[in-house]
Amino acid sequence: MNLIGVPSKLMRVIVCGVAIGAVVCAQQAAPAGAAAGAQGRPRGAGRAMNQANLVPPLEEAGFTQIFDGKSLNGWDADPDFWRVEDGALVGETKADHQPKQNIFAIWRGGKPADFEFKAQYRMTGGNSGIQYRSIERPDVAKWVLQGYQADIDAQQQFTGQIYEERGRGFLALRGMFAYVGDGRKTGMVGKVGENEELKALIKGDDWNEIHIIARGNTIIQLINGHVMAALVDDDTAKRKMDGLIGLQLHLTNTGMKIEVKNIRVKTF
Repeated sequence: MNLIGVPSKLMRVIVCGVAIGAVVCAQQAAPAGAAAGAQGRPRGAGRAMNQANLVPPLEEAGFTQIFDGKSLNGWDADPDFWRVEDGALVGETKADHQPKQNIFAIWRGGKPADFEFKAQYRMTGGNSGIQYRSIERPDVAKWVLQGYQADIDAQQQFTGQIYEERGRGFLALRGMFAYVGDGRKTGMVGKVGENEELKALIKGDDWNEIHIIARGNTIIQLINGHVMAALVDDDTAKRKMDGLIGLQLHLTNTGMKIEVKNIRVKTF
């Protein structure tokens, strides 16, 4: 592995990852006939079982609901395409009823920098996404955003990847830990999982939990509790360190429907 030119902070991440991987491999490589303890239990078995309880699931705290489930209060969206139904913010198009370009329901409660975002979504046809650290593009049209996006689509081809709407495009594909150097193109540092295995964790016709973590120049996206993609963005000219949050309604040929509920944010 050639590490020449890798920033020191990223180098530490890589080194730690290699070290952790070595430990895991060493543990998995124990021979089948490993020595047993006094009571016939494989050496280290008790320790391994105890480790499962060392880091329990994180308890959610500090989040604020940013959608009341009853109205578009606090959100700016085209009422011709967006509505509230059964406690969810719903964006829907038909084959013969489309916006002229991708548009968004924009949250007007702030422009978070370091934050976590959580919500449940259900996708029916087409393509959508959660926009964040974004700017408005009134030169294009009203309700148009540019910036990072947690991509979502009904076919699960792109769901989970980190995309930049009206910007640099694909930044971290599903399963990828990516890095963007200053003035450089994105590149893969390593993997957070295999694409098809992560895809299998996404529910096609049901509700999914999406979780976005943005801290400084680092972004992590999760679906249903599994990391889908991670990015370290050092492109100072093109990255965004704060901005608007929005829900995407994508221009399609056949129509689409995105439902989002229990939308909450925690800022730092």
